[in-house]
Parts: sequence; structure tokens; C-alpha cells
Amino acid sequence: MIDCHVHLAALPEGNNGCYVSSKLLRSPLFRFLIWKHGLDVNHPRDANQKYVDDLRNELRQSLHVKKAVLLGMDGVYDGGGNPDQSATELLVGNDYVLQLADRFPETFLAGVPINPQRRDAIKELHRCADKSATLVKVLPNTQNFDPANNRYKAFYRTLAQRHLPLLSHVGYEFSLIGKDQSVGDPNRLRMPLDEGVTVIAAHACSYGLMLYEKFCPALLELVETYPNFYADISALTLPNRFKMLLRLREYPEVHQRLLFGTDYPLSVFHLPAWGRTGIGTLRDIMKTTNRFDRQFKVCQSLGVGFNSIEQVVRA
Repeated sequence: MIDCHVHLAALPEGNNGCYVSSKLLRSPLFRFLIWKHGLDVNHPRDANQKYVDDLRNELRQSLHVKKAVLLGMDGVYDGGGNPDQSATELLVGNDYVLQLADRFPETFLAGVPINPQRRDAIKELHRCADKSATLVKVLPNTQNFDPANNRYKAFYRTLAQRHLPLLSHVGYEFSLIGKDQSVGDPNRLRMPLDEGVTVIAAHACSYGLMLYEKFCPALLELVETYPNFYADISALTLPNRFKMLLRLREYPEVHQRLLFGTDYPLSVFHLPAWGRTGIGTLRDIMKTTNRFDRQFKVCQSLGVGFNSIEQVVRA
């Protein structure tokens, strides 16, 4: 299996093209992840290396997943398409993502972040495609753009021409500041779909607000309407999203469009399996500390089928 949703976290050091706002550095979630991974923000070069080493080790130890699509993070851009650092919380640049994928091809694929607002979006898309990028990742809520805006049609057409899938966040965004949560609606992805882009909706279109899964009908309709529509199962064991994981059991016809993902470095919970699998299976899941394997086992034990991203891209 290839995990199509693994975040590349990085601190700025040298010219690696990364940035973390002081506000995000002080946030509880970021501080927790730094603590959990044993990273020292005062030594960014060592912290970045440790993050990559730990990720590679966990992939090597996994029984089910051997490769991951590394996802960078683009920033916010102003009306002229120029970077707006004052509104940007996190930036993990394309060169850093591409460099790691080139350095460790047996482990990593490049998921390059390109905000279509940027002035050079199409030029950057061609550049990354020429360097063997696997997909393009966007997070409209945080990057402050509407995927349904007509001004991005040329960008989508270029994506289709270069055969690069678009992986887009869906639902509420909590890890970073969500500037406009309404753009997390999966129906706003119809424009790239109509332009022939292979679209992957993150988190299986989960709304992300605990037990309220308003986008489930949209998921079913998009699967039925567009053969180029897929969704990943990343983060679906989290308490605020596992309702969608349970709903997916009711729609086996959707499973062929689901792609494996974890949302690493976020945790994978065994809570959804409680009372829904055998005791032996649950015990095995609870003993599984490898996040990739636990995600695989929880979803499999619930009868939710999924595929690897190889059915969408050449990996």
C-alpha cells in the first residue's frame, strides 16, 4: 500500500523554503506534536532530519504500507497573486518535498502544494510535473481560496493535461486556522472534475464536526456522477470524524473509490472498532503501535474497503 496523505512537517532552516508563524508555534496542537515526536525547535536542522528519519522508520516497520505521498503546504496569496506571509501559518515548499522524494524514491512520492491563487501557479505546476510530482495538494480553508472560482479553470485544465490528481481538504479545518470553512464543501470541487481532473477528496468528505456528517450525500452523488472522483480515508479514526467511517460501512459501492491514507503525523485511534469487531481483533488493533498498520486494521476490521493510490497515478 501507498499512503496518499502524509504531511511533511518542517521548521525553517537555511533555504529549505519552509515557514512557521510564531502563533502556530505557540498553539497547543503544534506544541503537542513537537513534544510527541521529540523535536527540538531550537535546532531546526536536527528536528527536520529526525522527523524524516522517524517517518521512514515507521514505514519500513509497517506490514501493510511501504510508501507515502509527502504533502507540503502552500501559503496564502493576495489579490495580485503575491505571497501574503502575514496571513500564512505554515509553509512547506515544493523544492523541499521534491528533494526528499528524489532522495528516497523507495519511500516517498511528492505531493506538491500549489495554491491556484499564486501568480505563477501554472508555471509552478509545469515545473513540479517535470520533476515527477505525484499529485497537487490544496487546503482551501486555510489558503483562503474558493475551488469553484472560474478564475482557476486554466489551472485545472493544466492539471488534467499533466495527469496530476488534485488532493483537496474537505470539511472543517482545525489543525491550522480556517479562514473560510465554507470552502471545505466537496461540491466546490465540481469545477476541476468537470475539467477532467482526477480529484481526491480528503477525509472521505467528512464534515469534521463530531456526529454531524452533512457531506455524506455529496460523497455518494460525486462518486455516482464522476468516474474521476475519489476520496481518501485519512483521519477517519479521529473522534471528530469517525462517524463518517461508520457511515461508509453502509455504502460498499463507494469503497472502490476510497484510497488509503492516514493524515500522519496525527494519531490513529482504535475507538471506532470498540463493540464492532471481535475481542481478538480489537486486542490486536490495540497492540498495533505502527500508525499505518493500525489505520489499515481498523478500517479493514469495520468492513470498509479501500485501494492504494496506484490505481489513480503511476507510482
